[in-house]
Amino acid sequence: MAELKGRILAGKILVAPQVAESKTASGIIIPDSAKEKPQQGKVVLVGAAKKDEAMEVKVGDIVFYGKYAGTELHIDGEDYLLLSQNDVLFIA
Repeated sequence: MAELKGRILAGKILVAPQVAESKTASGIIIPDSAKEKPQQGKVVLVGAAKKDEAMEVKVGDIVFYGKYAGTELHIDGEDYLLLSQNDVLFIA
């Protein structure tokens, strides 16, 4: 992953989603049409804190988010998800 340049607005985070599983634990191959959208990823960039809300997420955190949360972005050949800190359900 290349070093990203730019900045993110207050209260937002940029996440690199985890790759969807292509095999089950028992070895069954999952076709592309049946794969679920990943719901966790690693935080790549963090915006500043909002005036009335502290920023609890840090770069490098693994976060879990809702299935339909955020906006998908394609930057420098990589897929990312732009989320609001409020979309994060759990920080691992």
